[in-house]
Amino acid sequence: MTTKEHYDNHLGYFYSWMTGDFNVKSTEFKKFLSDNSIAARSTGIAIDLGAGHGLQSIPLAELGFRVIAVDFNQQLLDELKINAKNLDITLVHDDIKKVRNFATKPELIVCCGDTLSHLSSKEEVKTLVEHIAESLNSNGKFILSFRDYSTALTGASRFIPVKSDENRILTCILDYENEFVTVTDLLHEKEDGAWIQKVSSYQKVRLLTDEVIEYLGANGLSIEINEVNNRMTTIIAIKV
Repeated sequence: MTTKEHYDNHLGYFYSWMTGDFNVKSTEFKKFLSDNSIAARSTGIAIDLGAGHGLQSIPLAELGFRVIAVDFNQQLLDELKINAKNLDITLVHDDIKKVRNFATKPELIVCCGDTLSHLSSKEEVKTLVEHIAESLNSNGKFILSFRDYSTALTGASRFIPVKSDENRILTCILDYENEFVTVTDLLHEKEDGAWIQKVSSYQKVRLLTDEVIEYLGANGLSIEINEVNNRMTTIIAIKV
């Protein structure tokens, strides 16, 4: 199953529930932006690649950016539209690989939440970074986050309890290969008093932080911030 099919047929239906309280998460990202002096200074345009239901787009717009929110899942974009209210956010239902088509000289491009790993190969990741660098305005910035899959989980550690409540239990199962990680989202959902199992799998690119940093440097993007928290790498890079 492709990543888009996985979202359209499975994950998109409970993604918002899985990610947790929207206000808390969006406020955390807004603080991250403020702490790192991210503000609209030139063109005022920010592109949010893999925008989902708006955890990055909303804070960006609240800080004064004109946001172009791109995602391949219409359901999540519909949720983003509701969350956006009257903020300056343009929704684009499309493939993030077309980044060069979405705006002229954005000063900020954001790609968070492990979206990079949703591409089909490391070569596609490499090409996307190249196109992002081409698209950015002079001194523009690229904020990205992704899960570092350098250390393979084995045995029982491959089974990750993600979230649960009285009606849902979500477990993520990871299977590692050389270039990819197969992700199985195992959802148990209570329907009419009975637990129903729903399962879907897709592949992620097995990204390594050092490789991504290499892609950035090769395209004239200088690292300003490189942080790792719970195996999630967050980078801010500037076009030099």
